[in-house]
Amino acid sequence: MKIYHNPRCRKSRETLTLILDNGKAPEIVEYLKSPPSADELRAIIDLLGISAQDLIRKGEDIFKTEYKGKELSDAEWIDAMIQNPKLIQRPIVVENGKAVLGRPPENVLDLL
Repeated sequence: MKIYHNPRCRKSRETLTLILDNGKAPEIVEYLKSPPSADELRAIIDLLGISAQDLIRKGEDIFKTEYKGKELSDAEWIDAMIQNPKLIQRPIVVENGKAVLGRPPENVLDLL
C-alpha cells in the first residue's frame, strides 16, 4: 500500500491514521518533497478512473492565478501537477491495482 501524503493536511493525516489503525504499514510518499513522475500520475489517474483535471486542487492560489478557466489536455494538467505538486488532490492511496482519494478518509476502507 502506498499513500501520497501531505503531513500538513488534516485529511491526509486522518487517512494515514485510519490505515495504520487497520494494521497496514504503507509506503509514505510526501509528494510535495518527492513529486510523482508523469507516468506515476497517469497510472494513478487511470486507477482512479478520472481525468487529470479532476485530480487538480482548484482552491490553491497557483490554480487560481495560473490555470483557472484554462482548457488543458490531460498531458498539460499532468505537467502542471509535476511543476506545482500543491495542485495534486490529497491524499491518494494505492493498493493492488486500485486507488482512492482519501476525501473523506473513510474512502480508504475500500482498499483495506
